[in-house]
Amino acid sequence: MKKLDIIYEDKNILVVNKPSKMLTISDGTEAKTLYEMAREYVKKKHKSNKIFIVHRLDKDTSGVLLFAKTEETKRKLQNSWNDIAKREYIAILEGNLKEDKGIIKNYLLEDKTHKVYVSKDKKGEYAETHYEVLNRTNKNTIVRIWIKTGKKNQIRVAFASLNHPIIGDKKYGSRTNPIKRLGLHAYKLKITIENQQYEFESKLPDSFTSYCKKE
Repeated sequence: MKKLDIIYEDKNILVVNKPSKMLTISDGTEAKTLYEMAREYVKKKHKSNKIFIVHRLDKDTSGVLLFAKTEETKRKLQNSWNDIAKREYIAILEGNLKEDKGIIKNYLLEDKTHKVYVSKDKKGEYAETHYEVLNRTNKNTIVRIWIKTGKKNQIRVAFASLNHPIIGDKKYGSRTNPIKRLGLHAYKLKITIENQQYEFESKLPDSFTSYCKKE
């Protein structure tokens, strides 16, 4: 098993850099998950140690992910996650996004195949996605994203709804996959825990930077 890429650790939290193509937690199809790696890591220190899921990243998304090391910390974080956690992402989109910045407001539903889609009559869960353009290439737009809500596949569906899906996202309409993975990376997490502010970053994967330079 790969070595856990630890960004930060204290008695309450463990923050790691999640690789692409790995589940955060098992969906019943794969045993190798980031949760299992984190669990194995803390138990090596003491067999009674535990680890708890606070939030998730999609299997093909890389970047900053936080675990709680106590049930009390997990509960506190989850109860107010959207208020205390500021999450930022970098994405490479297909095509030239017209606006330099904007807010995408959607209501999301999920079909029987677990694909999320935008409701046309405002049914479902509200999702709010903010973005600004960082750079444009001949074929793509690179954007910084921050989310006010944390719904399943929210970012991927948001840009697909603008007809600019994230590269490598065949599920939501992408027709290109130049970096052989989903072009979405969770690069920053700012969080307040018991009146103390933390900021964690995960540098962009080499595949992102080399592709954007090439373009």
